[in-house]
Amino acid sequence: MRVLGTLTGLLAGTRLLAPAQAIELDLSREESIKSAAELTTWGAMSYYSGNESGHSPGAIANKWYEGSVLFLCAMYYWHFTGDSTYNQEVRVGLEHQAGDGDYLPGNFSQYLGNDDQGFWGIAAMTATELNLPDYGQYSWLSLAQGVFNTQTRRNSGWDDTTCGGGVRWQQFNYMSGYTLKNAISNGLLFQLSARLYRYTNDEQYAQWAEKIWDWSNEYLIDNQTWVIADSVTTTQECKVKGYGDNSYNDSSFLMGLAYLYNHTTGATQAKWEQALFGLANKTLQLYFPAKYGNIEFEPTCDPYPNQCFDSNNMLFKGHTSSWLGWTAILVPDLYEQIMHVLQITATAAAAACTGPGQGGNQCGSAWYQSKFDKRPGMEPQISASDLFSVNMIPFIQPTAKKVLGPLTSSTGGTSTSNPNAGMNDNSNEVLLAPITTGDRAGAGILTAIFVAGWVGGLSWMFME
Repeated sequence: MRVLGTLTGLLAGTRLLAPAQAIELDLSREESIKSAAELTTWGAMSYYSGNESGHSPGAIANKWYEGSVLFLCAMYYWHFTGDSTYNQEVRVGLEHQAGDGDYLPGNFSQYLGNDDQGFWGIAAMTATELNLPDYGQYSWLSLAQGVFNTQTRRNSGWDDTTCGGGVRWQQFNYMSGYTLKNAISNGLLFQLSARLYRYTNDEQYAQWAEKIWDWSNEYLIDNQTWVIADSVTTTQECKVKGYGDNSYNDSSFLMGLAYLYNHTTGATQAKWEQALFGLANKTLQLYFPAKYGNIEFEPTCDPYPNQCFDSNNMLFKGHTSSWLGWTAILVPDLYEQIMHVLQITATAAAAACTGPGQGGNQCGSAWYQSKFDKRPGMEPQISASDLFSVNMIPFIQPTAKKVLGPLTSSTGGTSTSNPNAGMNDNSNEVLLAPITTGDRAGAGILTAIFVAGWVGGLSWMFME
């Protein structure tokens, strides 16, 4: 267990005095995996200053949405290892950034994308399913419901006025990207709806999940090849697509499919089964390619150290490995296939954690190289922690007090429901100052192309 604050700085300084070494990882030993997860989680949390005087709990400077991703990392670590060191920081930060119960806080709402808000909703839903004790004014479940409500009931989120539906990337009409409907925003709302359905058994969430999926199938997803377009633009009636292989697009939808498959039967389950196994096979083949020994690989970032446009890309592997881990739990028929590539990847990632810097043993981003790629930071630490944490799955056996998979309201979940959460918040109807890109999760497209006009069928690399 590690302690934040002054002791963190002292420990970091001590580590910098010694040459960094690769993390020693023995996948046959539970304690070895725990140690790797402990080290990388501490490394990620050492970048967090929200628990210090004068700082805002939950906020990461210039990267507001990444606070939710950091807390997801800490919650995965807690669930799979049992180490609750960071739980209080998570509880305080998740509550502090809640706004009026829907993750539209006034100090960030002027540049919120629906994907940014969506990630905070996923974090709240994860806290709900893992039974993190509720804290403060809002329950975790109500916060997840607040995000769902604000995104499905306003044209600034789900928009029926163009292209028959779909979630916009941005929430204000003066924002660069407002005319785009992107995969990650729709994938996160789809996933959140599916998870709310499984947790509450409320059919409204199932209906919305199906609605989002059907729209995405028409405009974003090719259900023959399972290629997912990164974005479409309303100015082209959502017929012209921007492509970019970003793994979190695929895995955000895959996670939602796993929840729906797990919680349905009969003809309804059959619909989700076809999509689930089709998208799973494509995801594993593309992002864990045989040519790199089935090590996790991010096509838009890993091969291009000077062209990997921002730190968001370095989080994609963490999202994907963690969501695949949960998919393996929810869908036993995919367990062996998924755990096989996650274990191979963990060995490569451990070899890539040899960099100096904050905390020592800094992890690189391009794991397929099995060496440090000189791209350290909070994001590679989060991704490595996510990966090591889910590699604990084979060692965890459910007991009367510990359930391996996500809880529901009928299997021990205790968070309080508020189906009307967020319905009275008008904050995203107020026009505020123009945005910058630093605090956004980002769509995987070059939005300037849309502004200038672009040729149908054009593909391009990821850029916020």
